[in-house]
Amino acid sequence: MKHAFLLSLAFGLLLSISAPAQKLRKTAAGSGLMEKGEKVGVWEYYATTRDGSQVIAQKYDHSAGRLVFFRPFDDVLYPVRTASGEWSRARVTHPIFFIGGDTELAGYMSRLSYPAAAAAKNVQGRVIITITVDTLGQASNQQVLLGIGAGCDEEALRVARGIPDQWIPARVGSRAVVSRIDVPFTFRLAGR
Repeated sequence: MKHAFLLSLAFGLLLSISAPAQKLRKTAAGSGLMEKGEKVGVWEYYATTRDGSQVIAQKYDHSAGRLVFFRPFDDVLYPVRTASGEWSRARVTHPIFFIGGDTELAGYMSRLSYPAAAAAKNVQGRVIITITVDTLGQASNQQVLLGIGAGCDEEALRVARGIPDQWIPARVGSRAVVSRIDVPFTFRLAGR
């Protein structure tokens, strides 16, 4: 009996030593479990509403690689590529999402370097980059949709091309579709 207890205790210790350590991580953008430096399980990602309250914008299962929950979005038509390769506007079950939501995406978008030519000419404003996201969540065909010149368009395009492929493709029903997302990059000189 004593031998069985010791064997059971030793086995339990062995399991706890070999089991991967999971740690709860919480940031302003989201919370969930980390294991060996990687996100695992279901993570909650937050957004801030117009009245300043924090809400869950999406839940993403990093272990299964799928979206579990998303906050309702505006019921508008989104650009979707048809089977024939043409673009049309359609209602979607959900649009393109960036894993981690807008807060996570903003971290990549903030990597802008103000172009010297734009600073010298006091050029400020917003550059809109359109990005095509395929059915596997891969981004391509980044293009300037609305530019302000003086090197800002090229800088926004450079940063947009550096955003990692952490996109969740748009869906119509249960089917992933190729769609586009417009991403704004703001250029504002400090103190102006």
